[in-house]
Amino acid sequence: MQPLQFTGRRGGGLADDAAALLFLEGHAVAAGHEPLKLRLADTSLSSPAFAGERASAHRWVVWAIPTWIFTIAFFHRPAPGVITKELMQDFAAGGTMVGLLSAAYFYTYAGLMIPAGVLVDAFGVRRVVSIGGAVMGAGALAMAMAPTEAMLFAGRLAVGAGAAVTFVGALKIAATWFAPSEFGTLAALTATAGALGALFATAPLAWLVALAGWRGAFAVVGIATFAGVVLCWAVVRDRPDGARPSDAPAEAARARLAVAYRGLLAVAGNRHTWPPFFAFFFLYAATGNLMLWGIPYLRDSYALGRSDAAIYAAATSIAVLGAGPLAGWLSDRWGQRRRAFIALALGLGITWVVFVATLGTLPLAGVAAVLFMLGVFSACFVLVWPLGRDVNPAPLAGVAVAVVNFGGFLGAAVTQGPLGALLDAFWDGGVAQGARVYPLAAYRAAFVVCTVFAVASFVSGLFLRETPPAAAER
Repeated sequence: MQPLQFTGRRGGGLADDAAALLFLEGHAVAAGHEPLKLRLADTSLSSPAFAGERASAHRWVVWAIPTWIFTIAFFHRPAPGVITKELMQDFAAGGTMVGLLSAAYFYTYAGLMIPAGVLVDAFGVRRVVSIGGAVMGAGALAMAMAPTEAMLFAGRLAVGAGAAVTFVGALKIAATWFAPSEFGTLAALTATAGALGALFATAPLAWLVALAGWRGAFAVVGIATFAGVVLCWAVVRDRPDGARPSDAPAEAARARLAVAYRGLLAVAGNRHTWPPFFAFFFLYAATGNLMLWGIPYLRDSYALGRSDAAIYAAATSIAVLGAGPLAGWLSDRWGQRRRAFIALALGLGITWVVFVATLGTLPLAGVAAVLFMLGVFSACFVLVWPLGRDVNPAPLAGVAVAVVNFGGFLGAAVTQGPLGALLDAFWDGGVAQGARVYPLAAYRAAFVVCTVFAVASFVSGLFLRETPPAAAER
């Protein structure tokens, strides 16, 4: 196997963070090979056949199909927040069940992050993303038809498992069908597509639920996923015609996975890895729970319908959509990612305090403004990846990003169930149309915990280590 090198710039923007994820989830699992880097110039990008393909629109279609499937995967993360009342009605359940159901996605997704990259590298995007999309689509349909909680949870777990291969699949296409100079743009567009998925899980999902019911809505999503799978199998090809195949044969997958886990042990042994890990853990614990319980809060406390509540809740997703790339870009220009994170995390903590202090008293316009600012300050999440990456050796850059990224998924996974249980503990017995109605005190208790999470993220940021730009280029 030839040495793998990565010759791209190591900035702190959202595009470069996505590139670092590809470095882990695709090729960086070969981190045990000398000289332990990935060089895009050694891939099929330099082949004569690729030069003709690069000028055509076909490559954009090839990239757009797995990116569409990734958008659906991201949609599923906050989707339970829109249908909490319907889930309670159909399954005679409370907040604990809803929280655990939401968290189930993150358990399988996080557990399959590294194996997903190895599978894509070994068997190709067409096969792996088609299979992953089919699993995700089947999971959505299982949820739509679920007569029991067991089938509902099985469907949610399947959705998370299938979703795990979608992001790396889209980025792998970007790396093999586009020039190295275009990869940053494609990575940013892929990440933006994911953020749009989260936005689709607010008002658009609420409108679909109003039209077809929550089961019908998830059936539509499942069918749309399978449509993407059919297109992926029919249209997507792992590389342009005439390009050299990857030097990662299927039989090498097990050895490459073992190397990746050895890299994980090395990164985990570095004490500087853990401040960004916990910063993202607590940050996503707060944000993930807000996305889950924000709509029910607006419905219960402001007597809003599902669609109206979802419109106001969308303010957070809209803010993240714009502020995330901007935060990365500004931190690149400033050259002080640690200070940028601390400043944004401080703003996030203060905004959470304002949110809790004014809970149930602000007019809806004020609530929307606060939710928007929570999204703006939550954009500091894009900085934890380069901060975790730069404190580790360059050969382990992708593994470091994965460890930090895992922290965020873990934060959502282990906190959403307990916060649902906390809401249940404060429930005063109120029911409307078969679904629990939580008093303001219940939401205050849950959001106070989220505020503590946000403050803990800020405190974790104080222990971050800033890496000089020159060192980050090593």
